[in-house]
Amino acid sequence: MDPQLSAHFASRKPSVIRAAQFEFAKRKDPIEAINVAIGDVSLPMHPAMIERLRKVGHPGSPFADGVVRYTTTLGLKETIQAFLNIIAASGFDTSFLHAQITDGGSQAMELVVVGCCGAAGSGERPLLMIDAAYPNYKSFAERLGRRTVSITRRLGDDGQFTLPDLAEIEQVIAANRPGAMVVIPYDNPTGQLYSQAQLADLARLCVKYGLWLISDEAYRELYYKGDRAVSVWGISEADVPGITGRRISIETTSKVWNGCGLRVGALITDNAEFHSRATYENTASLCTNHIGQWIFGSIAQESHDALRTWFARQRDYYRAMLNDFTESTRRRLPGVVVSSPDASIYSVVDVRDITGPEFDALQFVYYCAREGRCEVGGRSLTLLTAPMGGFYSLPAGVPNPGRTQMRVAYVESPQNMRLVPPLLAALLAQYAGRS
Repeated sequence: MDPQLSAHFASRKPSVIRAAQFEFAKRKDPIEAINVAIGDVSLPMHPAMIERLRKVGHPGSPFADGVVRYTTTLGLKETIQAFLNIIAASGFDTSFLHAQITDGGSQAMELVVVGCCGAAGSGERPLLMIDAAYPNYKSFAERLGRRTVSITRRLGDDGQFTLPDLAEIEQVIAANRPGAMVVIPYDNPTGQLYSQAQLADLARLCVKYGLWLISDEAYRELYYKGDRAVSVWGISEADVPGITGRRISIETTSKVWNGCGLRVGALITDNAEFHSRATYENTASLCTNHIGQWIFGSIAQESHDALRTWFARQRDYYRAMLNDFTESTRRRLPGVVVSSPDASIYSVVDVRDITGPEFDALQFVYYCAREGRCEVGGRSLTLLTAPMGGFYSLPAGVPNPGRTQMRVAYVESPQNMRLVPPLLAALLAQYAGRS
């Protein structure tokens, strides 16, 4: 008798974020892909981190003798201080916060799902997401036997994703009794920037209905309108009475710090009990990458002025590319909707008004990965994007707005990013004209 996969494993498919990469890897013909499907930042890390990277095996480093031991599950004190230092540099009080180090933001996501949401049969409390939502939250919830429910945003013709009325959100909460709400203030995938007032409005609902407020702040400081960062740590008791003790933020070295491959993140909360239990739960994973922690720990010594200079430099870099892409894509594809470039490192492109009703972004993405080819700038290229259908969770029979949408990540060089609009236009025409 053959061994059997679990039902969960048997149902698994690649994340929509990496679907194009899986398909492109199967191609045999010589062709180059511009990969804007994955938020795999290609910029150098902060100089202090680079300096430590260069000294990993040098005399004076913890690894000079070739021994790499476990750290505590909580993480290196210096790495914890580095995360608190960057929150403080953004202007927020950290004196009451508890932090633990995790394997990137991903492990922090998994911990909040298991720690804040109940499984079926044991006081079920689902995870409340705001669609279009980063799909890994749903994947982790499924892995852990937790259910998700969602509030759906719509992309307007003006490029703005708008939240439903608070009364509508409240109806979803009352009907489903979620255990926690996830908000991404600098949103992945939409590029939407939540205001501090919007975050406070959602916090009030969390207090009213007994939810944890989980703020995914991977892209904090990557905002392109307004003059200061938005954060769950900017909500005071005066703003939202009762908010203290129910806040959690997810942090990472991947984005603002350009250390995707370090796989170092943090889970930060103002609730001492949650912090202790999350650390106990994480003892099964032993600890986070020791070398990665040490490299990022260098940020603990950076002054707030120096960090704010770094933040501004990252914003300037992405702002220029987002604005250029948005204008160029709208010019080359009249009628296309491109989300407003307000935050993070993503744009959503919606071709609903320029393609036929049969268009399916997933199939277009597969076409580009499997056989699409265009000559652009003297190079034989194809384009990898992320189809947006998997970023929405909708009841059966409800049309999925992601069917005509693709997410673009600003992770290629500025030179390659300038090729994305003409390449997208050419591939769309090629796809429409195929026999």
